[in-house]
Amino acid sequence: MATIDGSSIKKLIVACDAGMGSSVMLAATLKKQLAKNGVTVAHSPVASIPSDADLVFTHTGLADRARHTVPDVPVVPFQLFLGDPAVAKIVKAIQNGETFEA
Repeated sequence: MATIDGSSIKKLIVACDAGMGSSVMLAATLKKQLAKNGVTVAHSPVASIPSDADLVFTHTGLADRARHTVPDVPVVPFQLFLGDPAVAKIVKAIQNGETFEA
């Protein structure tokens, strides 16, 4: 785990695999929540996460694949596409410029 300064996050990727649309909804929600912090939020298949990402959110079942795709980028796994406590905690840290563990 690494300690990350929330104010350093400028590009956040929501990575998925199934194509069910849930991760697209999460990305849209995060875009709204982080817009005034200057964070770009994008959606990407787990196999092609951009290497310039500062942080990756992905479902727990895809976390190992995401870490393999971008080994130098922190990957935060979550269970729930909407309302997951791990996501909420990091969004708050980014909004407030606080540090968090990832």
